[in-house]
Amino acid sequence: MAAAALMRAGLGGGRGARTALLTRSLLLLRRRLGVLPALASAAPIRGSHGQQGHGGSKAASLHWTSERAVSVLLLGLLPAAYLCPGPAVDYSLAAALTLHGHWGLGQVITDYVHGETPIKVANTGLYILSAVTFAGLCYFNYNDVGICKAVAMLWSL
Repeated sequence: MAAAALMRAGLGGGRGARTALLTRSLLLLRRRLGVLPALASAAPIRGSHGQQGHGGSKAASLHWTSERAVSVLLLGLLPAAYLCPGPAVDYSLAAALTLHGHWGLGQVITDYVHGETPIKVANTGLYILSAVTFAGLCYFNYNDVGICKAVAMLWSL
């Protein structure tokens, strides 16, 4: 009996229950204040990473998880670069920093570049910039002292 009352009220748990509770709360707010229609028509609802209508897709969720994994990887690579510098850490930093920067600048493009042609041009430029950055860091790692030793040399000044 109590479970049925909770499910009817939208408190039974899970995503559907939370959505039902939120919808019910918004409808109640709409009735009491009469402001919800103005807020709802002000801007389209946008999902993760600026995608309209794709907030619940598996690809967006996987991308978000990958971004967080790279961020955590960078947190682990920074002490590793200090404690045990070497080629493996240098190339891992090159890949992780490039990917982290690529995704970050991609979000800037998503947020601030509008129109079909400018978005295509900006994304093409981003891919070129990311490729040149990764190639440059790999070149530096192979032909010079590497990222870890370069940062240590800068700190020793």
